Amino acid sequence: MASHRRPKQPSRARVTIFGATAAAATVAISTQTAQADPGQSIEEVQEEVDRLYQEAEAATEEYNGAKEREEELQSEVEDLQDSTARGQEELNELRGTLGSVASAQYRNGGLDPSVQLFLSSDPDAYLDQASTLDQVSGKQAETLRLIEDRQRTLDQQRQEATDRLAELEDLRVELGDQKETIQGKLSEAQSLLNQLTDEERQRIADEEAAAAAAAADRASRDGDSRGELGGSGGTGTSYGHAALDAAASKIGAPYVWGATGPSSFDCSGLTSWAFSQAGVSLPRTSQAQAGMGPALGMSELAPGDLVFFYSDLHHVGIYAGNGQIIHAPRPGSSVEYLSINAMPFQYGVRVG
Repeated sequence: MASHRRPKQPSRARVTIFGATAAAATVAISTQTAQADPGQSIEEVQEEVDRLYQEAEAATEEYNGAKEREEELQSEVEDLQDSTARGQEELNELRGTLGSVASAQYRNGGLDPSVQLFLSSDPDAYLDQASTLDQVSGKQAETLRLIEDRQRTLDQQRQEATDRLAELEDLRVELGDQKETIQGKLSEAQSLLNQLTDEERQRIADEEAAAAAAAADRASRDGDSRGELGGSGGTGTSYGHAALDAAASKIGAPYVWGATGPSSFDCSGLTSWAFSQAGVSLPRTSQAQAGMGPALGMSELAPGDLVFFYSDLHHVGIYAGNGQIIHAPRPGSSVEYLSINAMPFQYGVRVG
């Protein structure tokens, strides 16, 4: 039986993955918070840019989780408000029934004492204290009880809505802070890239393009990456195959943080979109997606499995076979094939 323990990170030479497009771009940044040292080599600049992009991506996954919670809270608030409105209508109708009784009695010479009780400001206290309901008819007592139940439910719903709205407001403040953090990291990275010469940026772009082409060639070797697995991963699942095909159709689509397709993606946005095309709903964040099944070691992977990277699992892709993955890398780059060894692999998960 295959082990499902999370494998240790394999040793590997460092591979730079900060993206050909990002390396080639020159964007004016108003606030230059990052400065390359005069004696810093191009490799050291790349390493610093990698670090900033990884921090930005980790913050992006936190943002994605908070954004998902915001949407859930907004839906809960709307449901509570709708339910409260309906409950208030029912309560008004019940009170209208008692009002009609009171009006009829008033026209006929005065209110019956029992009806006065129904219309009191605290009917609940009366009923709790009364030793008997002989003073009122069974139907009237039932109506009064219904009014009390509706009012109690409405009070609870209004309090729940108030609590959810307060949580929603706090969450929106948090989202603003996270967005500012992400944009700050990206600006720092771009500031460093802007300090490279045109020749240096072009060299990096050429290297990245060559690496991506080699990865794509390896993934599709012999026309079917699913048949070339080294290990006990098997053939995977139909869901995984369909998701892999969907992700492959988006090769070249730009990375945009927070995006879930269909024209742009972040890393977990790509995987959630791809699996949705296969009829499977995945959680929004990479960390949540990592809990979709038992952990698989690298030798157990099959095409279509989710694969997770870095100790905090802030990056996810889809295994494409032959040691390659499809993923959405980072801002300035696009959906691409990449060697699974280019990042610190943690484990895989098979969906379905």
